[in-house]
Amino acid sequence: MRRAPVTEYAPMALQDGLRSTPNVAVVVPSYRVARHILDVISGIPRWIWRIYVVDDCCPEKSGYLVQENCSDPRVVVIFNDRNSGVGGAVIAGYLKAAADGADVIVKMDGDGQMDPELLPRFIAPIVAGEADYTKGNRFYDLAQIGRMPRIRILGNAGLSFMTKISSGYWDLFDPTNGYTAIHARVVEKLPMAKISRRYYFETDMLFRLNTLRAVVVDIPMDARYGDEKSGLQIGRIFFDFLIKHVRNTAKRLFYNYFLRDMSLATIELVGGILLVTGGFIVGTVFWVHASSVGVPTSAGRVMLAALPVILGLQLLLGFVAFDIASVPKRAIHRMLR
Repeated sequence: MRRAPVTEYAPMALQDGLRSTPNVAVVVPSYRVARHILDVISGIPRWIWRIYVVDDCCPEKSGYLVQENCSDPRVVVIFNDRNSGVGGAVIAGYLKAAADGADVIVKMDGDGQMDPELLPRFIAPIVAGEADYTKGNRFYDLAQIGRMPRIRILGNAGLSFMTKISSGYWDLFDPTNGYTAIHARVVEKLPMAKISRRYYFETDMLFRLNTLRAVVVDIPMDARYGDEKSGLQIGRIFFDFLIKHVRNTAKRLFYNYFLRDMSLATIELVGGILLVTGGFIVGTVFWVHASSVGVPTSAGRVMLAALPVILGLQLLLGFVAFDIASVPKRAIHRMLR
């Protein structure tokens, strides 16, 4: 594994002026990655402030492997008492890094799929005050997409569309990408006890970030595969994800358009749902009546049922347009203390 040259990254001053050079920490969840973990650590560039390896009750004892074979003074090994999934391991690393004084926290997997040379790209928008959270996007370069299995491409497309709706980040793609970076102040505001601990972690993070109105930015990256095997089977988790997306969508709409704020979009949403529902109910009643008496429904009744549906759909399209335009654009970490 190549090491990123230190000269390619010039640490920038934090926008709030608290520190001239930010403390950048890397969290590496470790579960069944004993073959790769030491190479991953050795590939992390020297300008990284601290490295947190989280042994998520690994059956291969990867945490002890790191303690016994790694002399890097930046490395801190955290042991979870029980296996809590990738989300639980990352959250443990987030909390420890934030408590120790990190400014930016990067999450990298322990299987070697994530290129450490990309670290500056993930950190730069946060340090510059342009983003609160950054994540990788393997679909940016069309030439690289062909390297991915077709089933994974189709699955990610479906999951990405559902995530756009449930999270409110309509400009993002590749939601299950685990190469991420976050400002430590945002970590302190997230409801860590409520975030999903397993495969839905990255997607649920986006939903929670939207409730904070945090700015999230996609970072283009190439797909990188070795001999590692992914435990994420899209066919198996698709319907589980679908249920969670529906739940998060309902929560997001309630938080953003009824609890936190009410606007013209709220009227469009409520009016659209009522008109479409009412139109379908009226149309169903007319159809049942016409079928029972054997007489075709009159044109007036057809229009009486169709008009509310048409108007309701127009209102819902207006609401969607407003929601797309409402993607957060102002980083919040600069306002947090």
